[in-house]
Amino acid sequence: MADVKEKIKQNAERIERVLASYCKDGDGELCELFDSERYSLLGGGKRIRPFIVNEVCAALGGDVGVSMPYGAALEIIHTYSLIHDDLPCMDDDDMRRGKPTNHKVFGYSTALLAGDALLTKAFLTAASNKGATDKMNAEAVRLIAEAAGECGMIGGQIIDLAGEHKKLSFEQLLRLHRLKTGALIRCAACLGALSAGYGADSKEYKEAEAYADGIGLAFQVVDDILDATSTEEELGKSVGGDAEHGKTTFLTYFDVDGAKEYAKELTDRSVAVIAEWKNPETLIELAYYLLERKN
Repeated sequence: MADVKEKIKQNAERIERVLASYCKDGDGELCELFDSERYSLLGGGKRIRPFIVNEVCAALGGDVGVSMPYGAALEIIHTYSLIHDDLPCMDDDDMRRGKPTNHKVFGYSTALLAGDALLTKAFLTAASNKGATDKMNAEAVRLIAEAAGECGMIGGQIIDLAGEHKKLSFEQLLRLHRLKTGALIRCAACLGALSAGYGADSKEYKEAEAYADGIGLAFQVVDDILDATSTEEELGKSVGGDAEHGKTTFLTYFDVDGAKEYAKELTDRSVAVIAEWKNPETLIELAYYLLERKN
């Protein structure tokens, strides 16, 4: 796993530079807005979504120079969603990646508008990809809009909010995570295939989508396991998590061992889908890295 961890790190550094190039500076009255956008957009992270875009593109013989702007657009979408998720009207979080959340630094109104600005910046970024054709850019914008919208990430968030007040069925739980988290991960794989020249009707595109669907769901199962089994090192005891507070998670339907087995089954199936590709090794390593992660 050391190899894929290094690749993720290198890609994150590269995407950070690309994202920085999209940030604006100065401009008087707009300075606070630009600073707010930059604060969250360049706030670090593994940048898994653009990593998937670039690695699917590379695995299918494409040029990462074409896929990179699409990966950047998707990371911009992800960043806007984090700013809004942290707001008092949503999760009301004070910290993100070890730093105060955007609204704690810039205020509620500016954080809200920074998220809105990043959302629209993402579409501009995808539509302006100079390495791709106009037709590819139009399709990329459509894919991102679909994944981020009412039948994607936002729809998943609505189901998640409803789940705070009632138990979700297993089918509802699956739909929640296939939309809230999985939609952008599937979009990442589709954008990678598109960048390599494969359309939605191609075998490779469908395989990329199936791979991403599986690892996206497994990612959430592992998240629920880590949340429920996190410990305070100095006390060595469970501190619980969402499941302990009555929220429906995969541990509502599995014990920890069962959830781990389910996540492994999802990962194994995902890997099998792309095993015959010419260069699937990094994507396979990524799938097992996400399965075995500890945080």
